[in-house]
Amino acid sequence: MCLIVFAWQPGQARPLIVAANRDEFHARPSQALGPWDDAPGVYAGRDLEAGGTWLGVGPGGRFAALTNIRDPQQALGPRSRGELVAGFLRGELGVDAYLEEVMSRRHQYSGFNLLVGDLQQLGYLNARAGTAQLLTPGVYGLSNAGLDTPWPKLVKARAGLQALLGDPQPAHLLELLGDSTQALESELPETGVGLATERLLSSVFIASQSYGTRASTVLIVAADGRRRLVERSFGPFGGHLGEVDLQV
Repeated sequence: MCLIVFAWQPGQARPLIVAANRDEFHARPSQALGPWDDAPGVYAGRDLEAGGTWLGVGPGGRFAALTNIRDPQQALGPRSRGELVAGFLRGELGVDAYLEEVMSRRHQYSGFNLLVGDLQQLGYLNARAGTAQLLTPGVYGLSNAGLDTPWPKLVKARAGLQALLGDPQPAHLLELLGDSTQALESELPETGVGLATERLLSSVFIASQSYGTRASTVLIVAADGRRRLVERSFGPFGGHLGEVDLQV
């Protein structure tokens, strides 16, 4: 995942609303959103290279998602970050305990931001800072830096989500995620990847031949625990590959 905006509103009619884009190389094999045969109650896309996932839901109201931290100078971890999401969805540890356990071995992975939650709590861990926290109610955004780092696409998408909270229809949230407008050069962050790449990565929806938005996913959780997941899949240059709509 390279962009996640989400509203955490415990006690409301929709305690969790998530809109997220997964950006990845198109050559990396992936499986679209669906049930996992080897993990009853887990619904997620799947990275077929390493076996993990970037966003999904599991039994007992579990939710997890991650983004990478963009830093070309960082040491590459030997383990796949996608297993961190899968581990929470499959497991039984609570939010606090799971984040504490991951924090103790975070150096085995390249930089990441991890969200894990259930119907009562939503927790966040930034591997670079080495700190975990339970989030208070609010509207948040994650890209490839820390929580709410004001990159242009994060600020735009978070504001878009805020405007839709009164009637968060999946079609409108997916439209928000499909914005391919690039930021002005003066607004671009400097993350060490060069100006052309900074510009390419500055849009909410990324489209190019080799790298781009592979999936746009919307999750809406109701107060009674019902969850709706809608995901659109894309190929090179943003070509539409399909859509999945699940209620679980």
